[in-house]
Amino acid sequence: MRIVVDTNVLVSAALKDSSWPASTVRWIEKYGDLLKTDATEREAFLVLERPYIAAKIPPLFLTNLRLLFASAEQVTVTERVTECRDPNDDKFLELAVNGHADVIVSGDADLLVLDRFRGIPIITPAAFGHARVI
Repeated sequence: MRIVVDTNVLVSAALKDSSWPASTVRWIEKYGDLLKTDATEREAFLVLERPYIAAKIPPLFLTNLRLLFASAEQVTVTERVTECRDPNDDKFLELAVNGHADVIVSGDADLLVLDRFRGIPIITPAAFGHARVI
């Protein structure tokens, strides 16, 4: 399963180990095929390194996330997307389209409001968990 995960999910997973976002990340580590671009990977680590967030994150989470991104499939963006009401989230739509994603897992209202984008479902971590029976 080719999966796009937005930064919101990763931050939530980092902050609370017993949560749907954390379960989603663990499932992807075992069974999924995480897709990434330089922009999505860079944003994830920039946000997680903010001092007020970094102080609350277990070091093991960052280690595991680095391994997850190292094994993620690098996607080259050839088709630009400018359709999200928050332009900062277009990078996730671009990744999904260019990477032929099966699903986008997000906790961001600006993405979730789309429900589907070019046939790709956009779902919450809880919905992903229920569908996968995490």
